[in-house]
Amino acid sequence: MKDYHINIFYSEEDEGYIADIPDLKYCSAFGETPEDALKEVLRAKAAWLQAAISENRPIPKPCFRPAIYQAA
Repeated sequence: MKDYHINIFYSEEDEGYIADIPDLKYCSAFGETPEDALKEVLRAKAAWLQAAISENRPIPKPCFRPAIYQAA
């Protein structure tokens, strides 16, 4: 099974790294390093999915692909 794409970028405003999962609305996390941000967003993903299951909400399939991977 294909997994969700994760973006990680530096935020000057927050003075740290932000990781987000575009397919999971509002699923993001902060870290002082890219590794910290990744670790935190994986925890956020698990919580997001558990909440969706608990509330019988649909879970989107992984479909986001960054522009550099999309066919022309």
